Amino acid sequence: MAMVNLRRSLIINFFSSSGATMLKFLVSVLLARILSPSEIGVYSMTAVFVNFAGVFRDFGVSGYLQREPNLTPDKLRSASGVVFTSSWLIALCLYLASDALGAWFAEPEIVPVMQVLALGFVFIPFGAVTNALLSREFAAEKQAMVNAAGTISFCISCLVLANLGFGSMSLAWANLVNILACMLALMPMRKSNVPWLPSFSHWRGVAHFGAGSLLSNMAITLNNAIPDILLGKLGSASQVGLLSRANSTVQIFIHVAGSTVNYGAVSYMSQIHHRGESLAPVITRATLLLTGIGWTALGLTAVLGHDVVLALYGPTWLESVPAILPLTLAAAAIMTFNYNSVAMAAIGRPYLSALPVLATLLARILFGVLMYDGSLAGFAWALCLATMASLPLRALQQNRYFGLHLLSLLRALAPSALVAAGSVGAGMLLAWLLPSSLAPMLRLLVMAPLLAAVWYLLLRLTRHELAGEVHRLAAPIKNRLALLRPNP
Repeated sequence: MAMVNLRRSLIINFFSSSGATMLKFLVSVLLARILSPSEIGVYSMTAVFVNFAGVFRDFGVSGYLQREPNLTPDKLRSASGVVFTSSWLIALCLYLASDALGAWFAEPEIVPVMQVLALGFVFIPFGAVTNALLSREFAAEKQAMVNAAGTISFCISCLVLANLGFGSMSLAWANLVNILACMLALMPMRKSNVPWLPSFSHWRGVAHFGAGSLLSNMAITLNNAIPDILLGKLGSASQVGLLSRANSTVQIFIHVAGSTVNYGAVSYMSQIHHRGESLAPVITRATLLLTGIGWTALGLTAVLGHDVVLALYGPTWLESVPAILPLTLAAAAIMTFNYNSVAMAAIGRPYLSALPVLATLLARILFGVLMYDGSLAGFAWALCLATMASLPLRALQQNRYFGLHLLSLLRALAPSALVAAGSVGAGMLLAWLLPSSLAPMLRLLVMAPLLAAVWYLLLRLTRHELAGEVHRLAAPIKNRLALLRPNP
């Protein structure tokens, strides 16, 4: 029954997050033609610090509420107390640090952007506990409504303010509007048995789990932030903007899949672990399904990157194209171990997933400094090599804690590799056959249905498990179409 509820919630969450991503992606495309690389770079440089501070925002409370087997009113009140305390302290620290950060980067525009982003932390706690409980219960429908309210508010605010000439501040104010919209949407969904007043009676239990989650999340966020910080210091805000655009292009699939990739995974794996069952089969199957589409999406992004960037963002951003190939290779490698961190949290040891991330972080700094030659491509290859350096540690952890050997996992993922290789080959052939005189968007639109057909046929030929999920997802559509057919 839990698997049925999870699958239903995953489908709802996928369409919700995909719709939100499509809107935000459309906005990013429009913003690329309104804002300059420098303006987007300023926001990106500021956002990495705010995102890092955001790790401390709920001190792992969200994961604690999803995993804790017996939630009492006192535990809920304590969780709320931790969230409010950490979030408001972070808001104060970010606001006070804004001047120093602007001076360090020699970018005065960073100061007001950070101050507005800091204000958002004041309002986040009001919906944090409710949202975590919705995830615990797989209440994807309600979360979809919250997501829609926030996304629509963000998109409208962002475009209006950008057109009014707010520059990088348009993104900062839109982020605050998004937080306020989500907070208001979550209020009616708060259950009557959830206490309003916070306390600290069980703060030790919350903090114990939160400390482990905090270490892992801090390492991940800092690792994600290092490229922008390092390139902003070694290069310029314009290069940071270009790297951000290249990374956004590579991450299109992850953005479309959104939270669906890991939605409900902690709760589901925790239930399996509490029953004393092995997580290895669950991790293997989840990774197979993810790579079945993810590796193909990344491969096609690598070979069609020039057309994608030109079609979506325009010629101003073509300098970002050389960074796409190394970033796609790194993303494909990381995808192989995507569920390690989730599984670590499920067995109550979230801090373990911080080790390979910290190794990647240190390697990024080392390779970034040594290999930076003033070019964006050189910096991107440094990031790729840093990711590859962390893979042995990830494989070692997976084998030790879940009994899943790397060779066993790779054998299981062979169908995904074959599907990706065949799809990439088809993409290269179509790119060669179609005349370069065609508009980039037209070339992509012509290729899209053909590549989708090739991908599906390869799923069938390799007997990939994802084919069954595709059929299951398409079944309701087929049934509805059958009902519309006239009776003979």
